Amino acid sequence: MDRGRARRARFPGRRRTLPDRAGRRHAGRRQSMTQRAASAGEAIVDPATHGLDVYAVGGAIRDTLLGLPVQDRDYVVVGATPAAMEARGFRTVGKDFPVFLHPRTQAEYALARTERKTAAGYKGFSVYYAPDVTLEDDLVRRDLTINAMAQRVAEDGALVGPVVDPYGGQADLAARAFRHVSEAFAEDPVRILRVARFAARFAEFHVAPETNALMQRMVEAGEVDALVPERVWQEFARGLMEARPSRMFAVLRDCGALARLLPELDRLWGVPQRADYHPEIDTGVHTMMVVDTAAAMDTPLPVRFAALVHDLGKGTTPADILPRHVGHEARSVPMIEDVCQRLRVPTDCRELAVVVAREHGNIHRSDGFDATALVRLLERCDALRKPERFRQALLACEADARGRLGFEHRDYPQPERLLRALQAAVSIDAGAVAKRYADNPAHIKQAVHVARIEAVAQAGL
Repeated sequence: MDRGRARRARFPGRRRTLPDRAGRRHAGRRQSMTQRAASAGEAIVDPATHGLDVYAVGGAIRDTLLGLPVQDRDYVVVGATPAAMEARGFRTVGKDFPVFLHPRTQAEYALARTERKTAAGYKGFSVYYAPDVTLEDDLVRRDLTINAMAQRVAEDGALVGPVVDPYGGQADLAARAFRHVSEAFAEDPVRILRVARFAARFAEFHVAPETNALMQRMVEAGEVDALVPERVWQEFARGLMEARPSRMFAVLRDCGALARLLPELDRLWGVPQRADYHPEIDTGVHTMMVVDTAAAMDTPLPVRFAALVHDLGKGTTPADILPRHVGHEARSVPMIEDVCQRLRVPTDCRELAVVVAREHGNIHRSDGFDATALVRLLERCDALRKPERFRQALLACEADARGRLGFEHRDYPQPERLLRALQAAVSIDAGAVAKRYADNPAHIKQAVHVARIEAVAQAGL
């Protein structure tokens, strides 16, 4: 085998290139039709979608009209069959209804379809898709008018022609209104969560009164009780990562869904706090301020979840000691554990939330701690083994300190001092200390603890 053939055998995916007259190298393979069209300045025709009646639908149209960047495009094909899509190289995925992946881009294309409610919950549907389903038939099954618009996709992928808007989506965009397309909205309880999540993203929008009334009826009928925990958490997590998470929970409270899905949080509204520490008074209001502050700080999901649940124990404070909340930190911990088990909350979110709930009061007061108290706090938070989680706990506590009326821009020096203490404490070589106490292993843990205190004290803390 000559050297060229051997190289190609070792690297079978490498394309052979040939020099042109100017010395530049070009692909030795023959150019495709689309490549020749592109180099000639012609419109590129996608052979996979050539001749299909394709529309971009939903969020892509909404965000384009709002002047926002389009993250993903959903496509609907009208007048086609599964066999026709597969014959063009599309790959079928999905169990409930077929979705087709483009053979080159892997973009998702769905056949125009209708749905009919057959049982309670978000999976209780029968789906009908056939060439006789129109675009309007497909759009009417969507949740909100602002998501029920479409625009034709030309064969080169460009959006062409007028926006297809049979249900008033553009008018509701202008009015900043979330309005359901039809009574079919009530057939899927996930839509309540989606509306709430959209409110967290588009904070200037409001829920149309008739849509809120419909969601209330759905809650009263027990529809949200049929939601699986994983789906509830998925929507909560996505909403928490939007710009104004408090809007999601406001929408859920207004329709009654929060009391069914997260009663531990819902009961915080109306619970008073001491005005000198919390000028906003209401514990629910404070919690929403903390979550929005965490979002403004661009924190990750575990921090935002910890901010959401850090004060759950205040909802169980005995009425005769209000507005004081002695012991609420300890009462919060088992409530958080219950919520996390019920909603299948990921471990990183659960563990951080427990640390923040249990220790946020101590972290707030740590500016007055001596070296001994600082090391005890670090060890309770497991900060020496999990320093990144401890940093996240400090972010949640900062959001808590600033999520109060009139305290939004307060100084919060505690994290800097605690991180300096952590740096000093981790400088102690626990292995070296253990060797010194090899004959008395029962004293190793205490000796390491004392050495850390001395290191923190020597650091001037």
